[in-house]
Amino acid sequence: MVVQNGFETRLVHAGYDGREAADAATPPIYASAAFDMESAERGDAVAGGNVVGFSYSRVANPTVAVLEQRLASLEGGVGAVAVASGMAAVSFALLCAAEGGGRIISPGNLYGASVDAMSSFFPHFGVHTDFVHDINDLHAVESLIGDDTRAIFAESVANPSTDVTDIEPLARLAHSHGIPLIIDNTVPTPYLLRPIEFGADVVVHSTTKGITGHGNAIGGVIIDAGRFDWANGRFPQFTAREQVISDDRGNEWHSFADRFGAEAFIRRIRIKYLRTFGAVESPFNAYLHLVGLETLTQRVRQEVESATVIARHLRTLPHVVRVNYSGLSDDDQKNLVAKYLPEGVGTILSFLVDGDYANVRRIIDATRLFTYIPNIGDARSLIVDPARITHREVPARFRRDAGVSDNLIRLSIGLEDPVDLIADLDQAIAAGYEG
Repeated sequence: MVVQNGFETRLVHAGYDGREAADAATPPIYASAAFDMESAERGDAVAGGNVVGFSYSRVANPTVAVLEQRLASLEGGVGAVAVASGMAAVSFALLCAAEGGGRIISPGNLYGASVDAMSSFFPHFGVHTDFVHDINDLHAVESLIGDDTRAIFAESVANPSTDVTDIEPLARLAHSHGIPLIIDNTVPTPYLLRPIEFGADVVVHSTTKGITGHGNAIGGVIIDAGRFDWANGRFPQFTAREQVISDDRGNEWHSFADRFGAEAFIRRIRIKYLRTFGAVESPFNAYLHLVGLETLTQRVRQEVESATVIARHLRTLPHVVRVNYSGLSDDDQKNLVAKYLPEGVGTILSFLVDGDYANVRRIIDATRLFTYIPNIGDARSLIVDPARITHREVPARFRRDAGVSDNLIRLSIGLEDPVDLIADLDQAIAAGYEG
């Protein structure tokens, strides 16, 4: 296989060798629930993890494997596991780190479903979250670290505020206490930011969003940097012996830490979480993710350029009280953008309008080009009212942390002509205050 160094080259080629798939130019869709293990001896070796191969698509599939290898390459990880949705990726990563009664430290300015999971659902599994108002306030974060803290979690670029996480010092703080930093990198995509390069230990994505870019496939991924020591004493689930990776007939017993070393986390995600909970990425969706990835750079570059133009324009409009887009920030966020996101913070922005929810409703209903859809990263430009849709299930205090109110509107900028998008916003906002 050709050595694949450049980012754009890896977008198209990483993880795939056509010679292994009848010389197909693009990765085939392996629509097979299971695979012939060929012989009893090989089947035993595949099941025991001693031979790389495929047996059952709930655990691994050739099409999905290409996607996993490609995304691991793009983010700089040692391995990846693709799952059925972004929330499956978030849930698996956090529960795998904190299972058995651990705690997570997280800001409250996250995507609504993540906050809901951590605040009201994970506690039923014995996993609790200590929320901090500002994840970049290292003193506040450190004050929450206890003996049962198992991870720090944040979004690289928060949805919908676009606040940027200062990853590097946060990673140093986490590591000084023997805990990992897990980053949701959905908004910027690996084209704009690669958190592992700044010390993050695990990266998750909703591949539904910018990675696929066309709003046509649900998926998620967990990527492991392969640097964290899961055998440091805080994570007994990684040092306990496990039947599924051992050979009791030969009296050979293993833990994930001693069997897989640097890949202990991502192997445990696949063997325990994916295999047991079954949130499997379909090969057809994996194929769509791969097709979308090929144009990631070109799509996101244009969308960021348009988002910046639109954010600047919104600042000039009557009835627009505030525009949230860190790419235009004049405060401390400006330095973080320059450090982590020199090519742009992403394709979403939000803005606050005066009046009340009736005005917001009229603005949304008056749009003609923007589509009212609770998604981001699409080739189409989208509009939504987070308080009623994406953050509806979030308690009021977390909505305040995220800057979400009934007067907030979020945009995801697509590939249309920004002149047309601006004209649509102008007429919709004007319509929102008529009469």
